[in-house]
Amino acid sequence: MTIRRLRPTCPGFESTKSLNRDKPFLAPVLCQTSKMGAYKYVSELWRKKQSDVMRFVQRVRCWEYRQQPSIVRLVRPTRPDKARRLGYKAKQGFVVYRVRVRRGGRKRPVPKGIVYGKPTNQGVTQLKFQRSKRSVAEERAGRKLGGLRVVNSYWLNEDSTYKYYEIILVDPAHNAVRNDPRINWICNPVHKHRELRGLTSEGKKNRGLRGKGHNNHKNRPSRRATWKKNNSLSLRRYR
Repeated sequence: MTIRRLRPTCPGFESTKSLNRDKPFLAPVLCQTSKMGAYKYVSELWRKKQSDVMRFVQRVRCWEYRQQPSIVRLVRPTRPDKARRLGYKAKQGFVVYRVRVRRGGRKRPVPKGIVYGKPTNQGVTQLKFQRSKRSVAEERAGRKLGGLRVVNSYWLNEDSTYKYYEIILVDPAHNAVRNDPRINWICNPVHKHRELRGLTSEGKKNRGLRGKGHNNHKNRPSRRATWKKNNSLSLRRYR
């Protein structure tokens, strides 16, 4: 009795033997791509933002976004792979909003440019805002939708005037959220308006809390608290 040994084949091809003979460098690549899921292909598309397809699609979408209000609720996320990585689930209680933020610096809000103090502190126009546009988008979404909780956000598009972000929010009063052990932590009242207190991922990044290791203890609990502790004279009473 003879036993035939079956060779592994790639989908869409009779056998890898002919591939290895004709184009040996293609066989492992084709076998590998056959195992990729749909989200992996979407991620690769978004990685190559300068490709002809993405440049055209993004340009058309940017025109569409400019015609709409600054805060718009979406039926589903534009980047489903990115949204799922950041906590989005296609279930009740989860919503996605697109927020438009104007690019550029931040002027000091002084009436008629009248500032007080020393000349070195009298700047109005060349000041640099200490938070990113993404955190501003989270803040605006959280203020407008006070009954929802901000989970996370991600970059979507930009042009010469605006940047666009998608914000993932959940309804803390919805039973689908309250009964889900992976997300019901956000229903606790201490997480109200976490985007306004720098507790989201982007907020922690702006506060310098992403790093670990040497000298990062100076950023915790915050840069200001550490500076205040190091520059305050404390003469404790000897007992």
